Amino acid sequence: MVRRQQQGKTAMTVTESIQRKIRDGLGPEDLLVENESARHAGHAGSPGNGESHFRLRIVSNRFRGLNRLARHRLVYDLLKAELDGPVHALALETLTPEEAGN
Repeated sequence: MVRRQQQGKTAMTVTESIQRKIRDGLGPEDLLVENESARHAGHAGSPGNGESHFRLRIVSNRFRGLNRLARHRLVYDLLKAELDGPVHALALETLTPEEAGN
């Protein structure tokens, strides 16, 4: 796990930040955050920081009535700081509990 020092404090990893923002913003019934950065090390655009490529599976009631594009925009809005910074690629699976079989 990569931790960064920030003015005497231990800062959250990108993975932890993603988890916190998704949990706070969407209240998911199920959340999987998979760091796939090691699979992309060395390719163009990869910053090589170990936290640049992620795959998320989010099961949330907040997705009810939204099409896939609207669901993805909701997630992108929550993760704007990460997408503007360290995250180079984000793969999303966004499901309602019914779609996930929960």
